[in-house]
Amino acid sequence: MSHTPSDAELLERRARLLGPAYRLFYERPLHLVRGEGVWLYDAGGRRYLDAYNNVACVGHAHPRIAQAIARQAGVLNTHTRYLHAGVLDYAERLLATMPCGLEHAMFTCTGSEANDLALRIARIHTQAQGVIITDHAYHGVTAALAEASPSLGAYVKLGHAVRKVPAPRARGLNAQQAGAAFVEGVRAAIADLQAGGLGVAALLVDTIFSSDGIYTHPAGFLDQAVAAVQAAGGVYIADEVQPGFGRTGEAFWGCLRHGAAPDIVTLGKPMGNGHPVAGLAVRPEVLAAFARECRYFNTFGGNPVSMAAAAAVLDVLQEEKLQANALATGAYLRERLAALQQRHPCIAQVRGAGLFIGLELAAPGEQAASATQFAATLVNRLRDEEGILLSATGPRADTLKIRPPLVFAPEHADFLTEGIDRALAALGQ
Repeated sequence: MSHTPSDAELLERRARLLGPAYRLFYERPLHLVRGEGVWLYDAGGRRYLDAYNNVACVGHAHPRIAQAIARQAGVLNTHTRYLHAGVLDYAERLLATMPCGLEHAMFTCTGSEANDLALRIARIHTQAQGVIITDHAYHGVTAALAEASPSLGAYVKLGHAVRKVPAPRARGLNAQQAGAAFVEGVRAAIADLQAGGLGVAALLVDTIFSSDGIYTHPAGFLDQAVAAVQAAGGVYIADEVQPGFGRTGEAFWGCLRHGAAPDIVTLGKPMGNGHPVAGLAVRPEVLAAFARECRYFNTFGGNPVSMAAAAAVLDVLQEEKLQANALATGAYLRERLAALQQRHPCIAQVRGAGLFIGLELAAPGEQAASATQFAATLVNRLRDEEGILLSATGPRADTLKIRPPLVFAPEHADFLTEGIDRALAALGQ
């Protein structure tokens, strides 16, 4: 009879085999063994509502995706240095969803690789080095991207050609006012990069500003910053790893909410519903210099199995009308959360678009550090007592990040809000 390892045994083996650099969620780590739709199940059979995981964007263990992967894996898996219709069929479908002018697709395995490739393309196209990001951004884990991801922590040093600007925290402003406030920091970064002889290669932003605390409104606040960067010779890279594939409900890509046309769009986690596939879409004129001067080859990027998984995700998104569901269920969830705000003074603000919502917390009358601790306490209580999985984001980690699979329905929104209500009451808030 096989032995089922305890959590303590797994933790000991993990520390011994994987080393100390890895991190786990929650004060009491979660041992998951199965997923289905919006639910995850631990080794003891307990069910948890996943209100956090955008990787499985069409739901955990979706049979359509699993079948597509198995079917293609049973026939052929190779790479893009051989002809194969799968990568072309997918590229054609993907590009048809993109903003006008993005006519080429390139494929990687991870969002980090996609952003890294986008920076290489931008720097060769512009013959400049400077990159502008927001002040608590996250864009990836390669060397170049870690140096442009201040949210990884103080131990990660900003690259010499990277400049941070304040995120567009546009409370009470219209799009023009919010854009003017954001572009002020961008123009200062442009001037600094030019004065240092680095030039401007790119403005790289996650168009929902997830790590900065989730800032979605008013739509259109990026236009002035994008225009300033492009006037300085740089390109606009829209990092759609977080808001892409219909999550905002209002548009298939987060950048489309803001109107400004990106030169490169990068994709990641949700693209294969957990299968490691990612990529980018790019304007031909931006890719031209890179194509002349470099070879691009990624052994697993664009392989037939990955393309089958990605194509199945597009099928499910369309056939199950998940963008429309994100719009409707997201609006309903924000209404429920706004009602909670009336009863719980610790909820400072509800913001978001579609099924990407930030619930900013405050500890009344205390310092910001206590809001950070309060958010952590609430996240752990929701996991332990309510069976709800969330995390916190923002510079002070004081904003609950609500980012569930797109199959999230009104009954799941009720489960979530009622659980938050009980947890806040139990914590005296």
